[in-house]
Amino acid sequence: MYLNAYAFLLLLVGIGIMLLPGYRISWWLLVPQAIVALPCFKGASTIFASWKDKKRKYDLLMQRNAEQFRPDTFTEFMHAPCGRLLTKIVLEDMHCPERYRELKHLRQPFIKQLRKNCQPRKHTVYVNPNI
Repeated sequence: MYLNAYAFLLLLVGIGIMLLPGYRISWWLLVPQAIVALPCFKGASTIFASWKDKKRKYDLLMQRNAEQFRPDTFTEFMHAPCGRLLTKIVLEDMHCPERYRELKHLRQPFIKQLRKNCQPRKHTVYVNPNI
């Protein structure tokens, strides 16, 4: 439930937008309402669909940090809100939630993340010749 908090928030925002009584003014206001609400519903469904991946990443973090706390394993999870929630849950289950303060420096500023995510990326596909 906690890991999907943002999905529930998006779902509630989408429902709230659709419940606005714009049809009383004009039936044409239903079109912009739907246009604004659909991305909310899509985002919520995407987050809900990633549940298995979150469980896998949770297990991976628990295994990597079982013997000793390794801050470098949390780097990729500190860039997104869902990853930060996952980090908090893992730290809670490891009985060291106070260590989250140590990991906050791994979080990049929003503008820096936006620039990085909006640049084109080069993808390389490796084909194993032995298979």
